This record gives sequence, structure tokens and C-alpha cells, in this order.
Amino acid sequence: MKVVLAAIGERARPAFEELAKMYAGRMEAYAEVEVTGYRSEEAFLEAMERQRGRTAPVVVLLDGRGRQMSSEQLAEWLGRQRDEGQQRMIFAVGPANGWSDEARKRAGALLSLGSMTLAHELARVVLCEQVYRAFTILAGHPYHRGS
Repeated sequence: MKVVLAAIGERARPAFEELAKMYAGRMEAYAEVEVTGYRSEEAFLEAMERQRGRTAPVVVLLDGRGRQMSSEQLAEWLGRQRDEGQQRMIFAVGPANGWSDEARKRAGALLSLGSMTLAHELARVVLCEQVYRAFTILAGHPYHRGS
């Protein structure tokens, strides 16, 4: 499985970028990983449109209207995607003003990190850590010590 971690908008400050890269690097033990950015939602949607001819990826948008999951639930969902043969997952942190209705309609899933508002840069780090954590849960790795 390939996991793409995308961010829309301005590039993150170096400290945030380093943390995201650290978790993405750890994730490579479990999946092929790509960390990328797009200058705008429009550029992101155009890139998704160009991939239509391929095996369609599951596009997961981080959105306040999305489903909240525990780490274990995210792991279970990600494992189910993997087990059903899904080859590519794209997780995207949206633009500062949120996703358009059009983007939400095109998404395979909407995911919320919680009811609190997070800085865009921080949301990206939390996303990277949680996807990494999901893979460690699936692998039975001791990183996750949840209930």
C-alpha cells in the first residue's frame, strides 16, 4: 500500500516539517510513503482528476465535519482498506479556510482529528503520527500503549 500525506497551502515551518517527516520515515517500515504539498485546493483536485485512469485511490480529507475515530478505529479502518486490496490512500490536510463542498463530494472519506481547531501545520503532524500509530497497531508493535 502507498500512503500519500498531502497538505494544501503554504509550506510548514521547519520544525513542523521535520516532525511530519520523522513520522513519515517511521511509517516506511509498513508502507510506501509520499509527503507532498499543493499550493491550492484547485491544484490538489486537478492532481486527483489526473489519477482517474489508474486504480482510484481512497482520498481522505481532514475536515471538521468528518468522522472522529479513536486510534484503534483508524487502524481497523486502514487495515480493512489494505485487506480489501486498496493500493493507494491519500490523506490531505485542507486549505486554511477549509475544503469546498466540491472537494468534500469527491472525497472517499472525511476524517476529523477532534472538535478543537488545530493550526494547519500541527494538524499535519498529528495526522502523520496517527497514521503511523495505526500501522503500528496493525503490526502489534509496542509503540501504541492505548487501552
